[in-house]
Amino acid sequence: MNEQIIVTTSPHLKHPTTTQMIMADVLIALSPAAIAAVILHGWYALLMIVVTVACAVGAEFIFNLCIKKSQTVADLSAAVTGMLLALSLPTSAELWQCAVGAVFAIVVVKCLFGGIGCNFANPAVTSRVFLLIAFMSIGGGKFGGDPFTGSYVDLVGGATPLEALKNGVPTTEIPSMLDMFLGLRGGAIGEGCILALLIGGIYLIVKRVIKWQVPVAFIATVFVLSWLITGSLTLAVYHVLGGALVLAAFFMATDYSTTPLNLLGKIVFAIGCGLITVLIRFFGSYPEGISFAILLMNILSPYIEKLCAKRPFGGVKNEK
Repeated sequence: MNEQIIVTTSPHLKHPTTTQMIMADVLIALSPAAIAAVILHGWYALLMIVVTVACAVGAEFIFNLCIKKSQTVADLSAAVTGMLLALSLPTSAELWQCAVGAVFAIVVVKCLFGGIGCNFANPAVTSRVFLLIAFMSIGGGKFGGDPFTGSYVDLVGGATPLEALKNGVPTTEIPSMLDMFLGLRGGAIGEGCILALLIGGIYLIVKRVIKWQVPVAFIATVFVLSWLITGSLTLAVYHVLGGALVLAAFFMATDYSTTPLNLLGKIVFAIGCGLITVLIRFFGSYPEGISFAILLMNILSPYIEKLCAKRPFGGVKNEK
């Protein structure tokens, strides 16, 4: 017989969906938030996005060129990292700081660990923590102006809503819930407009890129714990609308590479992120704890995956 048997390693069945297609969907989902960022914070927000994405893609291209590795920029993962990082930064960040953060995210957090799928933590989240620690001026962020009058010259002073709440400022002296929902408040350029983020998040759920249970578990954990701690439903809602909770719940806590694979593990991961976020917000020195929470849970992700993995029927539990 002249027939040949080709023996290969798994997987033997391949899904037609590619990494490039998934990342393209994420970029599409982030587009409403990016557009809202430019409308709410002015053209400087657009410059931040362009510089960060360009530096992220350029860093991956140059790194692959230097180590003579086949180019991977076409999978769009670097562009997604750059976009997420830019949207998680306030307008107080200088353009060169955006560039440094993009290079750090791609080279240090992603490429040095082997590229997409091998990194231990979300590159955008890790870079955000790095920038926050290295440049204290990046923390917080002021509102860039009134989009309805076009006044972007003078930044509106004052603390972000989470900073105000942490300092005991009553809700009557901070933006209303409607303003919070529409993004008319201080903070990072991409975290403010909850409406835009929900549009993008629903798009990812409909396209089956992410599981709806993950963002719901994350947001619900923060809401319930905030309600229990403050005893106020209003303050609990403000803690959901304030900060980068919605951005992180839909676009960062759902990262394929740095979160558990099975659904139960993903839910445990999301609840853990919510718990750490609340602990930092109420009992830590930072008014926001999203980035730290996701980074810490990224480190615990392999252990969560192991504990929540399904045991084959009739199999014996591995004690090692």
